[in-house]
Amino acid sequence: REEANMSRLCRRFDISRSTGYKWLRRYRSEGKAGLKDRSRQPHNSPAKTPDHIEEAVCSVRSKHPAWGGRKIRAVLRRQADAGKRSFGSAAVPAASTVTAILRRRGELRKEDTDKAASHERFEKEAPNELWQMDFKGDFLLEGNQEKRCYPLTVVDDHSRFAVALAACGDQQRETVQERLRGAFRRYGLPRRIITDHGAPWGVGMARPDGGSYYTRLSAWLMRLGISVSFTARAHPQTNGKNERFNQSLGAEVLRFESYPELSGYQERFDGWRKTYNLERPHEALGMDVPASRYEVSERSCPEELPPVEYGQSDEEVRKVHSTGYVSFRSQRFKVGKAFGGHPVALRPTVESGKWKVYFCHQHVRTIELDQPPR
Repeated sequence: REEANMSRLCRRFDISRSTGYKWLRRYRSEGKAGLKDRSRQPHNSPAKTPDHIEEAVCSVRSKHPAWGGRKIRAVLRRQADAGKRSFGSAAVPAASTVTAILRRRGELRKEDTDKAASHERFEKEAPNELWQMDFKGDFLLEGNQEKRCYPLTVVDDHSRFAVALAACGDQQRETVQERLRGAFRRYGLPRRIITDHGAPWGVGMARPDGGSYYTRLSAWLMRLGISVSFTARAHPQTNGKNERFNQSLGAEVLRFESYPELSGYQERFDGWRKTYNLERPHEALGMDVPASRYEVSERSCPEELPPVEYGQSDEEVRKVHSTGYVSFRSQRFKVGKAFGGHPVALRPTVESGKWKVYFCHQHVRTIELDQPPR
């Protein structure tokens, strides 16, 4: 009879009979006190991470509040190998254990553990083959309802090395050129720069034939021998390394600090860029730092822009009008105001009546004779 009552009771509360009898034994032995939850922690934890290593984990996290288990582990191992810690690199726990330490000590927020969406990665074979450039979202200066900061970020595709991080007061062409000149003088010229279609490098729209509109900033880069390309529309992941850099900038700097002047942000950006390039492990680099894969470009920045010259035997050269049009074979074609006042080269293709238009080394559009201008 007692067995039948216990079975019915366990079914009612949706527990197993073994669990029901366990609680019955505890009640008979200890009374109501035996029904309280008991800790599942083992009496002994021989594999527990030593306190001094947990303190080392937390010290790195305190200095870099946005870093997770893998980055902290890589830094501790590097410091241990360099003799900067009292323990060897073999004593550094696994990344999952480091994450568990942070969670147990209340150092992790929910968003720190959320998985980022995966995407296919591509990478150029050498430094300076491609730089990715963008403005991170702007924001008001501390205590100011008018002045804003526009962080300009430029990242090398191969190494993830940050070649520029500038606290700009606007997004004007002159501002960007000044900051890029500083990067070019220090690191040399890249082969190509990729950006989105927004100002000041693009105009935010495509030509009717699907091509790109160029700006005076784009033309300036082309005169330096740098090719200009744009991300696929509605696909910011094309500029993924720069997007990821901007996310890290927000998570590791802008989330915690604000300043009333651009100079304050620039000083902080300079310090963080140094940490990012020289100290911060990068998962896509096998936990190496960007500086370990970056080299200065062999193409130095000229002090003056070189003249626009062409030399192929089958090309025809025309000067672009200030309106952006060029006259060719008794027809007018729109090339772009960015090239106004400069010569462009028209080169025939294998298709009859179709010509490619070049500014310096870059193909900027294709025209068709006896077709309505577009």
